[in-house]
Amino acid sequence: MRRFFLGLVLLVTACAAPADSQSSESVMPIFNASLPDLGPAPELTNDTWLNTDSPLRLADLRGKVVAIDMWTFG
Repeated sequence: MRRFFLGLVLLVTACAAPADSQSSESVMPIFNASLPDLGPAPELTNDTWLNTDSPLRLADLRGKVVAIDMWTFG
């Protein structure tokens, strides 16, 4: 797990803009993906969640950055 976080820190550090950058221009993405609008996200319907006291709902996550890692016990 430590290796994962170390790699994540290195990745973020490598992607960060230099502190002495004097350019006031906004940073533009390198690519432009054209994806279809599929409408609003469907509600999360799971009743069992790990590391939470109650089931998660989209309204509770609004305005937050969320990474969902979906897997199953098997």
